[in-house]
Amino acid sequence: MYSSVLRGSMYKASLIICTFFGFQINIAAQKLTRFVDPMIGSGGHGHVFVGASVPFGAVQIGPNNIYKGWDWCSGYHYSDSLIIGFSQLHLSGTGIGDLADVLIMPIAGEVKLDKGRQEYPHNGYLSTFSHKNETAKPGYYAVKMDNGVAVELTATERVGFHQYRFPKGKDAHVMIDLKEGINDKSTDTYLEQTDEFTIKGHRFSSGWAKEQQVYFAIRSSKPIKNLVIYNEDKPLAGKKGQGKTVKGVIGFNQGDFVQLKVGISPVSADNALANIEAEIPDWNFNEIAKLADAKWNKELSRIVIETKNLSDKRIFYTAMYHALIHPSLFNDHNGDYQGADNKIYNKPGFQNYSVLSTWDTYRAAHSLFTLVAPDRVDDFINSMLAINDQQGHMPIWHLNGYETETMTGISSLQIVAEAYLKGFRGFDAERAYQAIKNTAMSDLRGLNYLRDFKVIPSDASVLKAIPSDAKSIRTVAQAMELSISDGSIALMAKALGKNEDYNYFSKRAKNYQLFYDPSVGFFRGIKSDGTRNPVFDPFKSTKPWAADYAEGNAWQYLWLAPQNVSGLIKFLGGKDVFNARLDTFFTIQPKDSTEVLVDLTGLIGQYAHGNEPSHHIAYLYAYSGQQWKTAEKVRYIMKKFYHDDPDGVIGNEDCGQMSAWYIFSSLGFYPVFPASGNYVLGSPLFDKATLNLPGGKKFTVEAINNSSGNIYIQKIELNGQELTKGAINHEDIVKGGLLKIVMGNNPNKSLRLTLEE
Repeated sequence: MYSSVLRGSMYKASLIICTFFGFQINIAAQKLTRFVDPMIGSGGHGHVFVGASVPFGAVQIGPNNIYKGWDWCSGYHYSDSLIIGFSQLHLSGTGIGDLADVLIMPIAGEVKLDKGRQEYPHNGYLSTFSHKNETAKPGYYAVKMDNGVAVELTATERVGFHQYRFPKGKDAHVMIDLKEGINDKSTDTYLEQTDEFTIKGHRFSSGWAKEQQVYFAIRSSKPIKNLVIYNEDKPLAGKKGQGKTVKGVIGFNQGDFVQLKVGISPVSADNALANIEAEIPDWNFNEIAKLADAKWNKELSRIVIETKNLSDKRIFYTAMYHALIHPSLFNDHNGDYQGADNKIYNKPGFQNYSVLSTWDTYRAAHSLFTLVAPDRVDDFINSMLAINDQQGHMPIWHLNGYETETMTGISSLQIVAEAYLKGFRGFDAERAYQAIKNTAMSDLRGLNYLRDFKVIPSDASVLKAIPSDAKSIRTVAQAMELSISDGSIALMAKALGKNEDYNYFSKRAKNYQLFYDPSVGFFRGIKSDGTRNPVFDPFKSTKPWAADYAEGNAWQYLWLAPQNVSGLIKFLGGKDVFNARLDTFFTIQPKDSTEVLVDLTGLIGQYAHGNEPSHHIAYLYAYSGQQWKTAEKVRYIMKKFYHDDPDGVIGNEDCGQMSAWYIFSSLGFYPVFPASGNYVLGSPLFDKATLNLPGGKKFTVEAINNSSGNIYIQKIELNGQELTKGAINHEDIVKGGLLKIVMGNNPNKSLRLTLEE
């Protein structure tokens, strides 16, 4: 699909030409990685990964603090000052913690077998550290801990490369702790020294992913002469050991310089070792770090922005960086992977991916991939279709081979439909359509009601009969998310000439309207006897007040019909009523602010930018004749809720969705309903932005008279033709061209942009 001259010693800092889809970029001249600060979002509630990885890599190697709750879901939080070690796998931006498998900690001085505790005295092998002794860049992380050990990390797709410099005058050891993970429990761990330089093993665990299996191999640059293996604090005889909490301690000489290559595999320790041999056969750490930087630079160069505001440039390219961490490869260098059915698949014909946070990422991140990672989209879809074959339905929230069933809806349905509708053909279209249709016609998540145009009853006795996880029923949220899926399936059916299916799923796309309660003016749950919960407060977002919704309240879910915005406008009473309610939504404050979810952050009235159900709402004004209000809102959100400091992401990054919203919005458009292919116009942040597209094409957005005060669109031209529609289409972009937007400091209410679905 694409090629690169970046291979081993061919890396030259002076000139690098990368070719993808026939388009060449001098990425050394761009050197966009210098604008990335991985610490952005590591404080506050961003939950981003901090460490070394490559784009969409299987390995995310980085530091871990002691897990202390929600803000440590990625293993690291900027507020902390303790490191317990460096693990090989991490999640970025999720609201639930897991992974952090195969923890390795270099120790100077006395060896203790437990990580210790947060309070002083710490009584463990952990070390304090200071941010002033820490460096984080794309593909590279370094810290000199207060125990005296200097640590450097880099990575390839499936191998983490550790480099330690031990201080003189203190005993040097490396701890391998297979007990430790983020918010999970190890269930079976194994460690074995197989030769003078090599250790193999596995860590099986149960956490968010109830059944997670990680195999690994460690290759040391120094001979391993004195490995001691423990189960908890009990030493085991010999050079191998198995149990629930196996640990290994390797002794080195004082002042040693030690390098470790740690390969990861979902299949076997032998495959993990083969990944090392394939990806890092030598011991040149600096070369691997440069190669990781080059891989990031190539991906960042898919969009080149021009602005005098360096802070905005840092925010933008850090957002690009965060958006391209997940999904993550879940296979070996030879293509092997373990499926959702626990079977091993060899040479499947595609690169297999996991960490599929579809409830979050269908809204904008996967739309972004169709533009900036088109070479991977077919593999994403083939991975989802394989999961469907293996578990009997399309993925919901897939984590390293395991279906967590987290969140509402089945959002992979719209991701598949969007890819087909945007012209991707690297998968079997009929197989894909049947997979999403069969899931949509199943009994999952209340679909047995919705497929017959009936409400999902909200009373507990009926919930028990629904074959799904009860924690995710939340009937209004389920119905609204599944209606978005139906709207997406309808469009794919139409494109395939399946007119009967098109009519059926188009009707189903309006199922959300069944839940509307005109007595209160909001969507609400309905019991099996037709009654509603007598307790109702549209501001509440936690049970029992809002058991109908998922991470939101009735105000936020009032607008969740992007597949049917014109229908929603009519349903709520027409444009004037719709606009008035939108105005109220962005200004109204509850009298009682208790019982608000911690991740409903970034508030503007009841709009909550820190969580995904609100992400499209500011763009709805564009449908109802008041696009200038969209401009006002999106500019405010970009400036208020995104910064270039550690708390610069207002809510969970959620595997790239928070960043994808910013990337699109800063370019000047956003995919309100991704499967439609339309990108709704907002307010471009930069003077100029160029998307480097397949086949050497470019799509440029040029904002004339743009400034912090000139936020309103005055006139739009697409390739020299005046544009009166409030959106551009995916086809407009991928053909290449120039979108010229003239900006001004006053709303141009005479600009009659029309936007039809």
